Amino acid sequence: MDELREIQELRERLTRAGYEYYVLDRPTMSDYDYDHQLRRLEELEAAHPEAVTPDSPTQRVGGQALDSFTQVVHKVPLESLQDVFDYDELRQFDQRVRGAVPEAAYDVEPKVDGLSVALEYQDGLFVRGATRGDGQVGEDVTENLRTVRSIPLRIPDAPGQLIVRGEVYMPKKVFHALNEEREKRGEALFANPRNAAAGSLRQLDPKVAAARRLDIAVFNVQWAEGETFRTHLETLDYLRDKGFKVIPHYTSATIEEAVSHVADIGEHRDSFPFDIDGAVIKVNDLAQREVLGSTAKFPRWAAAYKYPPEVKPSRVVDITIQVGRTGVLTPKAQLEPVRLAGTTVTSATLHNQDFIAEKDIRIGDTVLVRKAGEIIPEVLSVVAEKRPEGTVPYVFPAVCPVCGAPVERDEDGAHIRCTGAECPAQLLRNLAHFASRDAMDIEGLGIAVVENLVNAGLVRTPGDLYFLKEEDVAQLERMGKKSAQNLVEAIARSREQDLSRLIYALGIRQVGQKTGKVLAARFRTMDALENASLEELTAVDDIGEITARSILDWFASPQSWHLLTRLREAGVNMEAAEQGSDQRFAGLTFVLTGTLEHFTRDEAASRIEALGGKSAGSVSKKTSYVVAGEAAGSKLRKAQELGVPVLSEAEFLAMLE
Repeated sequence: MDELREIQELRERLTRAGYEYYVLDRPTMSDYDYDHQLRRLEELEAAHPEAVTPDSPTQRVGGQALDSFTQVVHKVPLESLQDVFDYDELRQFDQRVRGAVPEAAYDVEPKVDGLSVALEYQDGLFVRGATRGDGQVGEDVTENLRTVRSIPLRIPDAPGQLIVRGEVYMPKKVFHALNEEREKRGEALFANPRNAAAGSLRQLDPKVAAARRLDIAVFNVQWAEGETFRTHLETLDYLRDKGFKVIPHYTSATIEEAVSHVADIGEHRDSFPFDIDGAVIKVNDLAQREVLGSTAKFPRWAAAYKYPPEVKPSRVVDITIQVGRTGVLTPKAQLEPVRLAGTTVTSATLHNQDFIAEKDIRIGDTVLVRKAGEIIPEVLSVVAEKRPEGTVPYVFPAVCPVCGAPVERDEDGAHIRCTGAECPAQLLRNLAHFASRDAMDIEGLGIAVVENLVNAGLVRTPGDLYFLKEEDVAQLERMGKKSAQNLVEAIARSREQDLSRLIYALGIRQVGQKTGKVLAARFRTMDALENASLEELTAVDDIGEITARSILDWFASPQSWHLLTRLREAGVNMEAAEQGSDQRFAGLTFVLTGTLEHFTRDEAASRIEALGGKSAGSVSKKTSYVVAGEAAGSKLRKAQELGVPVLSEAEFLAMLE
């Protein structure tokens, strides 16, 4: 059949293109052509589902979300390595090795700071992937590993069973881009690429893992049925021939050559696409490894050299304030240039006001600087004896340096934040939040379009969205006449959203989606909410004094007044929808768990709330019912322990009808 032949040809072509792009880093097919051909393959496989195979490029997007990970017992343990912290300890390691095998030679590799995994192939097909865990037992993360495009789903001329070990990591470029996106959305930032990689690989939804663009460096053959190898280098060549992305490595005949390679890796650590936390030295000869054996904890034939953090002095020439997209004011020390971990450092984070006060950091001070986690420069301490005369303690600003709005300290005391509703520094985040699905739900207004609108000077406040013209939007990058028309129409439709959504969209601190619903139900109009007193606010269920004062402060700001005026001019709805006459769930609290067939959880929660009930996120003695779908987990168990009534989806539907 012609279409079946085309499916096979497309698979082979796309698999080869993916290998050239993700493993060899030498792409021969443009992104446009790849995406176009992948879509064609998806269409053909949809028409011929019997022809879909596990190694098809279409299967990298991940399957259904999981409820939990199952355990995997490793056929060959994934051992950890003994750490050494200086070159003398490395030479002592060599003496112990040569005491048993005098002719030992070494392989030296960068130690990727990621998450160790085992990949299992059966007759050439990737069938399972597991985390290291404790070395003996890990977690099955097969579906997430399928999304790592440098992992081959099928390998040629394979033995019956092949198990290889590698380190999954998030490339540094991807990490910085991901944190930038999270900051725009007001989400917590990942501390470093390793945490980001580990969190991504353990996502229960493989589609989230796929979006994180993880990579892998393979460094060991754990098991190869029917294959024999003499050296570690032979196994790396074997892995490369099979299509794996192999760890960079260096051969060393002597320990002094190995030390030289370790030093070279440390000096050029910034050139690797991944973060490293050391270098690994391994005996090359596999028979010699057998002679050396292992202790109860570590193999005797390998060691991990850990680079000491580099600390150098520099002078603070200024302290500047950056306002992040969530409004947090972050102080930075501007430094005289200093070379650290392979790069020139001219600034370092000072974290927050308390950090500056605790260390008494002043402009003009000499400070000791290092790279935290080899990534972010930070100030360790002040060299007090070098403090010049006339320095004064640093005073944090009382107003936002970007918009002039007052600043206030978070309840937990960690951060000082700008309170401006229209602060330019927060504009991207505020617009993205305003347009998000749970807020004004403006379809097509994602973060990329928001950035385009802001960069073009078309939008300076969420209220400006309602005055956009199609012809102006159509001129933006990656926008055309039809896209512009769809966006402007989606914005216009959002004018009619309920008051509860608008309250949430305004981004008032402490006011989330549920609080927005509570406030809308109680006050019914924006005018009434705007004029509410502290006593009236705290009288509302679930509204405490901290939340009430946050609401009062927001409405007292001139920027907030301007934003609301702009929204009123645009005709945005400022009233709550009338409650339905059917309030059969009034006074009842529901908790949803598992996968529902007829609703998303948000849809089910909306149905509950429309009938006067509440939808909660956790089970307690006050819970009226738990609605349990497929693969219900810990919430179902908690309900059974507490004796809370549990409804099947069919029973829940019956209550709705």
